[in-house]
Amino acid sequence: MYITMDVVFHEDSMYFSSESELQGEYHKKIQTLNYDYHISEENESGQSELVNQKAGELDMSGQQFRSEDVFTEIPNQSSSVEGVLNLEPDPFMKQLPHRHNRGIPKPTYEPKLSTKVKYPMSNYVSNHRLSESNKSFVNQLSTVAIPNSVQEALADPRWKAAMNEEMKSLQKNETWELVECPPGKKPVGCPWIYTVKYKADGSIERFKARLVAKGYTQTYGIDYTETFAPVAKINTVRVLLSLAANLDWPLQQFDVKNVFLHGELSEEVYMNLPPGCMVSEKQCQKVCKLKKSLYGLKQSPRAWFGRFTKSMRAFGYRQSNSNHTLFLKKQHGKITALIVYVDDMVVTGNDPKERKALQNYLSKEFEMKDLGHLKYFLGIEVSRSSEGIFLSQRKYALDLLQETGMSGCQPVNTPIEEGLKLCVEPNQVSTDKGRYQRLVGRLMYLAHTRPDLAYALSVVSQYMHNPREQHMNAVMRILRYLKNAPGKGILFAKNVNHQSIEVYTDADWAGAVDDRRSTSGYFTFVCGNLVTWKSKKQNVVACSSAEAEFRGMALGLCEALWLRLLLQDLGYLSRQPIRLFCDNKVACDIAHNPVQHDRTKHVEVDRFFIKEKLDDKIVELPKIRSEDQLADILTKAVSSQVFSKFLDKLSMCDIYAPT
Repeated sequence: MYITMDVVFHEDSMYFSSESELQGEYHKKIQTLNYDYHISEENESGQSELVNQKAGELDMSGQQFRSEDVFTEIPNQSSSVEGVLNLEPDPFMKQLPHRHNRGIPKPTYEPKLSTKVKYPMSNYVSNHRLSESNKSFVNQLSTVAIPNSVQEALADPRWKAAMNEEMKSLQKNETWELVECPPGKKPVGCPWIYTVKYKADGSIERFKARLVAKGYTQTYGIDYTETFAPVAKINTVRVLLSLAANLDWPLQQFDVKNVFLHGELSEEVYMNLPPGCMVSEKQCQKVCKLKKSLYGLKQSPRAWFGRFTKSMRAFGYRQSNSNHTLFLKKQHGKITALIVYVDDMVVTGNDPKERKALQNYLSKEFEMKDLGHLKYFLGIEVSRSSEGIFLSQRKYALDLLQETGMSGCQPVNTPIEEGLKLCVEPNQVSTDKGRYQRLVGRLMYLAHTRPDLAYALSVVSQYMHNPREQHMNAVMRILRYLKNAPGKGILFAKNVNHQSIEVYTDADWAGAVDDRRSTSGYFTFVCGNLVTWKSKKQNVVACSSAEAEFRGMALGLCEALWLRLLLQDLGYLSRQPIRLFCDNKVACDIAHNPVQHDRTKHVEVDRFFIKEKLDDKIVELPKIRSEDQLADILTKAVSSQVFSKFLDKLSMCDIYAPT
């Protein structure tokens, strides 16, 4: 910890007297620092607190106090100040001015920090628009500190009890047996992971400690083989939420306790003893031979999903063709949908009896927990009202700003500077590669509810292998943009009369300075709500802007066809064709042209793909002005005025914005 002074520089005032002929010459009227000692009162523990003495305070000889002098004990008030400090009256000292900035700075975690921070976070995030239940929930998310080590957890009785509960569950399930490590076998490690589970009303449900195996140390063919297991696409989750907002479907969340412990292992896997586990001296050298899957193992997700799929099919559900983690059951003209992401499940639909029967069935098959109405899913905060469903990652954004030290930074209005073109130059200053990759990775997860970050992240993620200083500055600007509105998210409103699928596609031309490739982008809307988006650099160089736009059209159409298949599985496919908006007239003419020309033969596959869908009346290409092309912000860095105008059209809002 470094404790420094708060210094106020008076740039317009001379330190030495104007009567002095030579700067630095001794003069009786020279003004020097005033030794104004203040002794603090004793605290409850009997130790006095240092209140007004500064670290690095200068003495008359020009020498500085050592940093450790700050932590020395100061006598209490019962001692004589003159006796301790041996201060004698000195006419020279009486001329010293009073310092206004004397005193130790307050710790950064004190509430009164906002009076000193130039850009306090309270100016950019608030919860006054939330209902009482939602307000209680979001406040609870930040009240508990997660321990960073086993020692910290064991010092807290709540986390220690959670660790004991986890160990009892593992023993009850007969997850492992203690054996001697066979020669040639290398056991994997197992750290503890801590989290807090919340109830639907925002109150703390329980403290959760999870023992996780270090699966990244496993070797293919020795202790694992097949590992693939599907997880829910966030795009599918957004589509379900959009339908739920339009059709007033309830959203119920379930959690499976110790989900990976239900899978059976077919390989031999050895693991070290859990950290903090008390064993006898004879067993200290033994290892755990796993009999069932454990969190962190490479094959654990596959083993669990296979078991869960078998149970769901036995209850009459089928997997969707567009997403294998989506299970559907239709009966009597009603539908029930369940989507699973490892152990987190969301159930919705218009059949309340089937939802109740499904809950009872899963509770018998697995140890389930009913978390009530959907409030928090995969780090996404879900708020529902009469206007619709609002998604944001407010807590995730605030934690990211806090961890990167950007909580007090000056905010900006756009995530990337207008007209900025990043590139690789040989003489640029390099930066910390690991830190750059971690920041970009965390920001990419934040983009699940922030389409406004899509283009900026698409640009900075192209330099993960060798980032430079200007690339890190671009990442820091994204964090400064987050400070402007940490709670911004997307709103799924009720649009009952809006059932068609709409796609806005756009592309720049040769925008990348390094290889002159173009960038494609698209926004897709279901029931009038934004559900998917992408900003991606094209794989080949386009010879014209029309070719770049044409490739962007094909990319957006592929996404729209997947949405069409998903809605067909859900039974809510509109008979209206997909509306594909492209502001490039030449690209639209090529799509409608029945004749193949030599100048378009290099995009022949894309042309036939779009032409086939046009002939089948699956898609149509209505005209749109460039000023109304929403996907423009996915292909280039625009001004703050244009950026904010398009965000309003995308139904992005911030319910946490202060008044």
